[in-house]
Formats: sequence, C-alpha cells, structure tokens
Amino acid sequence: MLKLKDIQAAQARIEAYVRHTPLIKAEPVKERGSREGLLYLKLESLQITGSFKARGAVNKLFNLSSEEIARGIVTASGGNHGLGVAYAGWLAETPATIYIPRNTPRAKAEKLESWGAQVIVEGQVWDDANHAALVAADREGMTYFHPFADPAVIAGQGTVGLEILEHEPNVDMLLVAIGGGGLISGVSLAAKGVNLGIRVIGVEPVGAPTLYESLRAGQLVELPEIRTAANTLAPRLSAPINLEIIQQNVDEIVLVTDEEMREAARWLWFEMGVAAELSGAAALAVLLAGKIRPTQSEKVCALVCGAGNNGFS
Repeated sequence: MLKLKDIQAAQARIEAYVRHTPLIKAEPVKERGSREGLLYLKLESLQITGSFKARGAVNKLFNLSSEEIARGIVTASGGNHGLGVAYAGWLAETPATIYIPRNTPRAKAEKLESWGAQVIVEGQVWDDANHAALVAADREGMTYFHPFADPAVIAGQGTVGLEILEHEPNVDMLLVAIGGGGLISGVSLAAKGVNLGIRVIGVEPVGAPTLYESLRAGQLVELPEIRTAANTLAPRLSAPINLEIIQQNVDEIVLVTDEEMREAARWLWFEMGVAAELSGAAALAVLLAGKIRPTQSEKVCALVCGAGNNGFS
C-alpha cells in the first residue's frame, strides 16, 4: 500500500517538470447566499498539458530505468492521461504511442500529436483501447503506463493533495472527480495523511458510476455500458489498488448528470474565466447542484482537473 512518504517523494521528484497550480478563492460569486461555506478552486486545468495527469506520468517516467525508457512508452487514454504520457515521452526524447477510443474528441488527438506522440484509435471506450495498448506493449516491448492502477502514477497524482493543504491547511472538504480512480486515490491518501479529519468526496457521472457501484458491492464491478459525454471519467472497470485506497480514504461518492457538469462548466467560464471540460467541472457540479451542502463555517476545495472547451457541447 502506498503511504504519504511515497507522495512526498514524488513531489520532490517531479517539481521541476510540472506546475504548482493556483488555489483560488471563488469569491465574490453570484447567488452566494444560496450556498454555504467558503469555496476554493484548485486549477489543475492550468497544469502542463491541461490536466493533473502530467504529474503521474512524469513520476512514472522517473521511476523507470534508462533501458525501459529507451524501449518507448505506450498507454491508452480518453485524452488527458495520454497527454501526460506524451509529455513524458517528449521530456525523455523517447517514442510515445497513445491508443485512444473513438469517443475521444479530435482536438485531444491533435494535441497528442503536437507533443510528438503516435496516436492510434481503437475501440468504442477506454477499456477497448487499453486492451490494444497492452497487446502492443507485449508485442513490441514498449513500457506501459497505466492511467490509474500504477503506484507511481497514483503517487504523482497525489501531489495535488499536498499542494492544496500546503496552501490552505484548514480545508475541511475536498471534492474530486473520479474516472478510473487514480486521482482520488492519490489525493485522498495525501489528504488523510496530512489531516485525518478532512472529508474527501468523490464525484462520478450518473452514466459511468464505476467506483460508486464497486463500493456498494464491496468488490470491483464492471459496468455493462457507458452513458456519459465525459469520456475521461468513463472506464467500465477500475482496479483493485484503487478500490482498496478509496474504501479506506474516501468518505462518499456522489453522482452528477452530464447537464449538471455542463452547468458547472458554464459557471466556471462566466463567473471565473476558467475553461473546463465536463470532467474538469464535475467536482464543482456536485456543489452547485446542491448534492453536497457544507456548513457555513466549512472550507471546501473543488479540484478543477482538466481544461477544455467549457463543457458547453
């Protein structure tokens, strides 16, 4: 099991290669009286490549041998993790191959190519693309980067949690979007390691409740289908390491609709000037929709985890 010291080591390892993103107070805001508590936004949408994923990919890179790096690196992604891996390949000057599902926006594919990655479209959803990436890694000897079930990736993502609490130690509640579970695994480990009393709330789409259903069942559940436009929050199946960490460190998972995520993305753009994709706005959506109601004295931090086209489409 990963520990706080692993995330602290990751922070020291990657700090020269990723951005220390802003933590801002979301005030003043319109309709302030309709919500209680003090709201902070952690703007990982301003991270290199546009999301927190660069953190995990760079930490994974720096845990590899020179021989593993030289073989080239490969992954599957809905876009954001692929961008982090493409960035890692660019840093190491080694070939990066990214398998993406057909539901990945073309703009993400073009951005991957701009970092020098080879992009291959495979399957309808991430799970299909991931199968192809694993086959390619075995066939061609490339080093595989898992987007959420790798301890080095989880530790890298957890550095977001350390930054939040270094900037604002008295945060009472963290709101974190969940795809496969790598981000919330790392952030919850870091947060609970620093402050055991902090509440960590996960957020998933109604159309992709992978970890929500797994927690209810007490074991991993594979969804029969995905019904959300938030493709970066949409694997059908998580992994044992993520479920175990989430069971121990996440207080609750709440589901939001695509329209609630779109409304949160609109709010971020028109109120804060922050451009976020649907997944990037998911954590805020749970608050704006009234599905979590903090007390007047609570300090709440929503992680804006990915940049995009404002989520309006």
